[in-house]
Amino acid sequence: MARGTLLAGAALLLIGCCSPAFGEPARPVLMLTQSGAIGPASADYLKRGLAKAVEFNAQLVVLTLDTPGGLDVSMREIIRHLLASPVPVASYVAPNGARAASAGTYILYASHIAAMAPATNLGAATPIAIGAASEPEAPARKEPAKGNAGKDAAPQSNAQTLMRKQTNDAAAYIRGLAQLRGRNAEWADKAVREAVSLSAREALDLKVIDLIAVDVPQLLAQLDGRKLMVLGRELRLATAAAETIAYQPDWRTRLLAVIADPSIAYILLLVGIYGLLFEFYSPGFVAPGVIGGICLLVALFALQLLPISYTGLALIALGAGLLLAEHFAPGFGVLGLGGIVAFVIGSIMLIDSDIPGMRIPWPLIGVAAVAGALFLLLVLNLALRARARPVASGSDEMLGLTGEVFEVAAGAAYARIHGEIWKVRSGIPLDRGQRVRVTGIDGLLLTVEPVQQREAK
Repeated sequence: MARGTLLAGAALLLIGCCSPAFGEPARPVLMLTQSGAIGPASADYLKRGLAKAVEFNAQLVVLTLDTPGGLDVSMREIIRHLLASPVPVASYVAPNGARAASAGTYILYASHIAAMAPATNLGAATPIAIGAASEPEAPARKEPAKGNAGKDAAPQSNAQTLMRKQTNDAAAYIRGLAQLRGRNAEWADKAVREAVSLSAREALDLKVIDLIAVDVPQLLAQLDGRKLMVLGRELRLATAAAETIAYQPDWRTRLLAVIADPSIAYILLLVGIYGLLFEFYSPGFVAPGVIGGICLLVALFALQLLPISYTGLALIALGAGLLLAEHFAPGFGVLGLGGIVAFVIGSIMLIDSDIPGMRIPWPLIGVAAVAGALFLLLVLNLALRARARPVASGSDEMLGLTGEVFEVAAGAAYARIHGEIWKVRSGIPLDRGQRVRVTGIDGLLLTVEPVQQREAK
């Protein structure tokens, strides 16, 4: 019995001595998740997550990926944080059926460890030109004769030239990441230029990724004992029994994810513009102006995070200005109709992207156009009614009103008319308590006549 106890104690001592931190528990592993399109909120979330990893003294960050791609600017910001992180990052494409397409492929290549679950895929990393309409490929041309070289060659359009430059830049970028991490640079170039994709098993065979794992526990078990170079120093992972900590997006990241959605940003823009227009049309309500101003500022903040067309934004501003001008300089609908047309065209041009989740839905634009038309009809109806109503304010309102003289002193008479005290004058003397009618206005002096005298005529 004593011999068995002694052997068990020796085994435990041997295991403890072989552990990377003898006498200390293994440092935790921080879990991050990227699901859906990559945008400004994704970059903010990863930045905060890597800062938390340093704060928790984590030995590894596991980023679970399932994304169709996203914005180039957000992707590059994420990669900058990955490359500068003192904590190694393992990007893991999971669960089964997930993908790391387009921007996800770049992030996978930039990570210290690239892993995939079975039945997942990556690739199709060709950049998409934001706001550029796709052009049909020109039919194949015969090679020009030797003496006519250059005469029959059609010059490429600006859009084709821009797309070629973007593709070359993206290919060089991902090749640099592949060389940094020791991965297949040749296939990375094909993923950009030819939009090819790979399954998990094919990616492992071509050395695009480092390993395949069914789930996170298996991933951590395979990484246990692996050595990594991080910012010029070698680290050894001890992940087999490490504690995992899931870091969820905080309120700031969730708010950013909501307002940076193109549909939400567009709705906020509409609420802001119509709120301010209503306040201009009906001064004194206050609430529409306050709500509209806040929504407009939040919308502009969100739009500066997105790939917008400034021409589209200018058309929306022009449309709002024309709707406002319809009130101050009524053109019987011409200005308002032009404003709605400019608003709709600007809405279509505002964000033009083939990236999933980064487009303004057509139904939403249609609802905005209908709302603008109804708003215009309401304004025209109110304007026509206002023209048909009798004058209810200003000096013209005083003509014909009656009042009573309440004081006559030193040749000056004062009468109470419309609830106010006015100095009055008349062609005949006035007596206290006499009823008078207003016949003219000269500044703050009213011309009146006795009511009895006018009735006697």
